Amino acid sequence: MPVQRSNILRSATDIAHSANSVSVTTNSLFRRGFDQAKEIYILFPLLAVFLLLSIWAATLYLIKVEQVRAQQSAAAASVEIAATYEAQILRAVREIDQTLKLVKYTYESEGEQNPLPKLKARALLPPPFLFDVSVVDADGMVVASTQPSEAGSRVAQDELQTLRRDNVLSISRPWKNPVTGEWKLRFSRRLNSADGAFSGIAMVEVDAAYFVSSYDASKLGNQGTLGLLGTDGIFRVWRTGEVVLAGDAVDYTAVVPDNETTEAVLAINGWDGVRRYTSARQLYDYPLAIIVGLSEEEQLSAVNRQAHTYLWRAAGASLLLVLLVSLLSRMSWQLVQSRLRAAEAKIAYAERVEYLAYHDGLTSLPNRSLFSKMLSQSISEASRYHRQLAVLFLDLDRFKHINDTLGHDAGDQLLQEVAQRITACLRASDTVARLGGDEFVILLPELSEDKYVAITAQKVLSTIARPFNLQDHEFRVTASIGISVFPQDGLDEQTLKKNADIAMYQAKQQGKNNFQFYSEKLNADSLERLTLELSLRHALERQEFQLHYQAKRDIRSGQITGMEALLRWDHPDLGIVAPMQFIPIAEETGLIVPIGKWVLKTACLQNVAWQQQGLPHLGMAVNLTARQFADENLLTDLAAILAETGMEASLLELEIAESLLMQDVKRALSVLTGLKRLKIRIAIDDFGIGYSSLSALKQFPLDSIKIDRSFICDVTSVSEDKALTEAIIAMGRTLSLTVVAQGVETKEQADFLRENACDEFQGFYFNRPVPADQFTMLLQAQPG
Repeated sequence: MPVQRSNILRSATDIAHSANSVSVTTNSLFRRGFDQAKEIYILFPLLAVFLLLSIWAATLYLIKVEQVRAQQSAAAASVEIAATYEAQILRAVREIDQTLKLVKYTYESEGEQNPLPKLKARALLPPPFLFDVSVVDADGMVVASTQPSEAGSRVAQDELQTLRRDNVLSISRPWKNPVTGEWKLRFSRRLNSADGAFSGIAMVEVDAAYFVSSYDASKLGNQGTLGLLGTDGIFRVWRTGEVVLAGDAVDYTAVVPDNETTEAVLAINGWDGVRRYTSARQLYDYPLAIIVGLSEEEQLSAVNRQAHTYLWRAAGASLLLVLLVSLLSRMSWQLVQSRLRAAEAKIAYAERVEYLAYHDGLTSLPNRSLFSKMLSQSISEASRYHRQLAVLFLDLDRFKHINDTLGHDAGDQLLQEVAQRITACLRASDTVARLGGDEFVILLPELSEDKYVAITAQKVLSTIARPFNLQDHEFRVTASIGISVFPQDGLDEQTLKKNADIAMYQAKQQGKNNFQFYSEKLNADSLERLTLELSLRHALERQEFQLHYQAKRDIRSGQITGMEALLRWDHPDLGIVAPMQFIPIAEETGLIVPIGKWVLKTACLQNVAWQQQGLPHLGMAVNLTARQFADENLLTDLAAILAETGMEASLLELEIAESLLMQDVKRALSVLTGLKRLKIRIAIDDFGIGYSSLSALKQFPLDSIKIDRSFICDVTSVSEDKALTEAIIAMGRTLSLTVVAQGVETKEQADFLRENACDEFQGFYFNRPVPADQFTMLLQAQPG
């Protein structure tokens, strides 16, 4: 027994050791299998299989969802169209039945054997091009009809038999007109004699196609159907695409449900074998039902095409995935590199985004946001250490001309070169930023000398004024700079920039290509300009404008040869406002267009009034500004004003600045040609300060040129002005133009012009501009 027990214990121990060995082996195999599963050549194929299953499951599910949605949409569309069609047919049948009832009532109650003329006179019959209304006697003979050709014809006896028995609306089976080949329908009601006996029928004959004329191919497609089915199972009419048929027999109960369901049924239509989403409804109180069907093939064609697209995409994605997985085992080491490159690219992208957030993409200068931060920081430091700093607001002059002439690419090139030139003028501690468009702003911190600001501003103006080579053309631009200084001109970023902006506009008003320091007076001027702009918007309606007139005189006789209309503004609070103050504002805001129309109309009316007083017929000159010259309605407005005032077009002369003509020669020539068609005279104003040449002037249809007053001012003392004036007069004679000198203020100037054969002149030497009543006295005092 002890030996046997020992053997048993030994066997149990061996079994335990064997079990432990099996467990260790199993764990080792599991761990090895798990580690292998983490390897790329196993993990990625498994992942690929999972992704393939996901792609195809998602694709098939999406296709199923799209198909179900399309089926539901088609069924809903069929029901919706059926509801609309039902309402249309019901209204049409009721109108026909109402016509039959009117004929019946007039026939029976009023004793009219031929009620049609009476009903027609009352406009109670439907239009004859759609409906034929007839009266038939008891023998089936048509005794009256809205179609004369129908009189004397006979009606089938089966229709008479039906109405002999019942007093209901009878709808005939469709029949073909032997002449036109079109399907016809008859709607009839019984007519009774005075004793209640059958005496005939009232009948309306309709083209069957009328009931399917609302077929809309955009909704129903080319295989949809629209039909009118009788309760006897005979189609009165049905239409598919452009085909209209009638007379086919179907099982009415199989087509039209006996309940009141409004759902569409997907079925093969027995009359043509097409599978459609079909909605059928019986008309209330009438032995008719409407049929609307949408072809399943057409309605699901888009979703089926989409399904093919999804399948091709899934196949392509699957192929791409397989190829990708097959390459991954060879590209494991590239994966690490790719991740490193991706991380580096992400960092570079973040740095680029951060850079663009604070820098201008075109010039690489700091943008508005970064400049504001830098200015705020500089203000804090300047305030802490009791230092000054300056803000320079710079705007390019005539930059729009570069954009309009050479295009935006040239404009961008110009802005880049301007940014480089400005940067080259500054210290390392200074900052230049681009705010947008052609606006730049400069920060000069740590000012040790006040004169450094002016020196820097002049240096920037000089470097910008140098020629630019843009698209193989040499161009020159200038700049206007406004300057504000901390702390005297502002204690915060917004105030300093605003005041520098105000100073910049003052620099532009001072003739551009200069710099101006901010002062309280500039702020007052800015407020004054704002006040003028607000008042200007109401000046016309408040009748605050008036015209003064300055005489033009013949150089030899001194006789008045015409006058120039000059605009004046009598402000109720400010008094007379000089034109140089409000004309630029009106030009900038666009108010010059309605004001200019008022000037033209008023000047023409005054000229006509002088003529009616028996005064000489003299020319009236009116200035056109750049905004007026660019107005698309200029020629139309001028024609209307001449017609309204009765002014002779040949007496109206429009003065146009020389620079306007040279900005866009092609358009200028078009406008001037239009003016000449109206017989209006054209003069070049302020001639001599632009860029016109003899060859350029020859192409314009001009009548006169007016020498700029800047030449006349020093014509007797400055040799250059004298020579230029003589050249202009000679040029005018060469082109057979009338030459007018402006701004003649002294006898010496008048004598010089007379000696050089100038034609006309005007200025304070003879007359200042005066109101109309005073100018009337000038004209009356002039010897005849």
